[in-house]
Amino acid sequence: MKALAIDLFCGLGGWTDGLLAENYDVIGFDITQHVYGEQRYPAQLVVQDVTTLHGSQFKDAALIVASPPCQEYSYMAMPWSLAKAKAAAIRADTSGTMLEDLNRLFNATFRIQREACEAAGRHIPLIVENVRGAQPWVGRARWNYGSFYLWGDVPALMPVTFKAQKVPGFRFDGSGRSFQTASVEAQKNMNIHLTYAELKDGIKQGGDWFNASQPSMSRLYGSKSPQRKMASAMIAKIPLPLSRYIAATFRPIECAQAAE
Repeated sequence: MKALAIDLFCGLGGWTDGLLAENYDVIGFDITQHVYGEQRYPAQLVVQDVTTLHGSQFKDAALIVASPPCQEYSYMAMPWSLAKAKAAAIRADTSGTMLEDLNRLFNATFRIQREACEAAGRHIPLIVENVRGAQPWVGRARWNYGSFYLWGDVPALMPVTFKAQKVPGFRFDGSGRSFQTASVEAQKNMNIHLTYAELKDGIKQGGDWFNASQPSMSRLYGSKSPQRKMASAMIAKIPLPLSRYIAATFRPIECAQAAE
């Protein structure tokens, strides 16, 4: 017996990796298929615009996870004049239309959860991941694992984390601080046995992006190039320790007993 999980805006499947490791059946939804050599989504994928989904089709799910695109939130947190002007324009829009458009993908995940719960007649937990820079626009996150911030049904008990060096040249979490900084690499006090090779996945991957000391990803390749798309997908991928912890927390008892 396996529990069903739904992965919205699934990308390369960081959430799904942990869910599969914890014996879930997983269906991922994304507007495009991400395939970069050996890097690809590891479960059943439905290529569809998430905003067109109705949550009633997920009434049998045990868990919904989602990672809406974070680029606009990250951009507006940067100390650049154009980024500040864009943020100011949204705040100045008294109609709320610009803010609604900014948050439409984020809000779609909670609409889908609400519809799924109504159809199921029970609560279906939802975990939404995004960046620190989303907080001024969608509200304060309930917890964060380094630069991965969580909203929704975040468990009250989350693993203790410690700091480690990030991949040099990165800071894509929307904080606006130096791109060379420390972030969370791993965690302690988890009831999941992980090797160091797995724990290091807490570092955001993808290589150099803004490093001025050498030709950077942002200067070598156009925004729509396969190289930039691959790097974006790798940076956004949920770390395995985080996805496994969430998966283990919400796996129904009967499914956990059957797996054992």
